[in-house]
Amino acid sequence: MSLDVTPELLDQAARGDVDEDAFVATVRTSLPYAYELIDGLVADLHAGGLGYAGDAGYAGGPGYASNQVPPPSEAERGQLLRAMASDAIRASLERHFGVRLAFQNCHRVAVFRPDTDEAVYRQFTSPRAQILNQSPELRDC
Repeated sequence: MSLDVTPELLDQAARGDVDEDAFVATVRTSLPYAYELIDGLVADLHAGGLGYAGDAGYAGGPGYASNQVPPPSEAERGQLLRAMASDAIRASLERHFGVRLAFQNCHRVAVFRPDTDEAVYRQFTSPRAQILNQSPELRDC
């Protein structure tokens, strides 16, 4: 199971709609690495939007920030993959943070401002960008 769901949230889901804030809180506690990575990227985006290549390993461009550092372990990589692979989790995080998410390889997450030029987003998510983001170290991630 990818999320540690409380009995109360499970009961709420069984009865109908789920409170999105409660769902995001569940994601935050169940997938802390993924949540904190996205939170840090959003903070970097709001701080200037161009990212930086400092200790946190963030980089970016006009209107977005992305991480450059692979997760420290397979457990953290698994958290990130689960967060990005789940439509429900990903969409809830996008709404919660007010950003658009993009994902390359097994670790490179980018957060985009909602008003970022669509061409910038398409460039980041293009096959060309995916190919250029390859490295032998990431072959088996």
